[in-house]
Amino acid sequence: MNLVFMGTPDFAVPSLEALLKKGHNVAAVVTQPDRSAGRKRILKPPPIKKFAEKYDLKLLQPERIRDERLLKTLSMIKPDLIVVVAYGQILPSNILRIPSIGCINVHASLLPKYRGAAPIQWAIIKGEKQTGVTTMWMDEGLDTGDIFLQKRVTIDQSWTSEDLSRELSYVGADLLIKTIELIHSDKIIRRPQADLGSSYAPLLKKADGLINWGNTTESIYNLIRGLYPWPAAYTLRHGRDIKILRAQKHEGVVNEYPPGSFAGVVKGLGFLVTTGDGVLLVEELQASGKKRTKALDYLAGHNINKGELFADALQR
Repeated sequence: MNLVFMGTPDFAVPSLEALLKKGHNVAAVVTQPDRSAGRKRILKPPPIKKFAEKYDLKLLQPERIRDERLLKTLSMIKPDLIVVVAYGQILPSNILRIPSIGCINVHASLLPKYRGAAPIQWAIIKGEKQTGVTTMWMDEGLDTGDIFLQKRVTIDQSWTSEDLSRELSYVGADLLIKTIELIHSDKIIRRPQADLGSSYAPLLKKADGLINWGNTTESIYNLIRGLYPWPAAYTLRHGRDIKILRAQKHEGVVNEYPPGSFAGVVKGLGFLVTTGDGVLLVEELQASGKKRTKALDYLAGHNINKGELFADALQR
């Protein structure tokens, strides 16, 4: 079949690679424009662009999915299928109508749960024990199309969103190949989604990462894992952000200090901060404008007394 692939982040790379290994004709790859990143704002290509260039694939990087030149180019290609894997924009109806068969999507959740832009992160933040991948028919709604295949994955309780994304990317690639094979053999079964049990996983913002130390240790731990590596969970000290990059749940309750208080050191591991129901062990962090560091190394250069409060959402 003649395919157009649309994707952007690392999550999409295994799917494109699987298509090429299976000998599918990928007539074009559509991805997001290069974006500036890091403190120096260096222009960086998306992972899919770098992969596509290695295989000399036709590459399209429109600023907007509604770009007329993109529409004309895709119409000239006359694809049988458009395959979408974490592209980053919602496809309008005039794009959905271009392929002779239709548009299919690899989505990183067990739909109808976690429709939207950040299903991997929100599954961890919400403390889910399992998630998965869905292949689906695309319609004009937000991840509301008919379901083809699904596979369930258990979330290791130490995984960050980066770890889970890597795991699901390979599951998604495998499901994609199986889905295309079933479509090609006319054996695919489409199952309409039910709105019952649906939930939304909105695009993440920096503000989503502000830690409320009055919450439970479990929920704060999940927030830190879910928002790693971006946008990262953070707290405040003297009005400046401190990203909490690695932490662990720690047994014990420190009753003499309110939530968000510095509660001492665990030798060789990190420092403790009180929560709504116990303490959290902070292992790695990144202060504003500084490099990532071990929590104990941060303490070596900063005088923090027991009981000192880190700001939370209620104290801003």
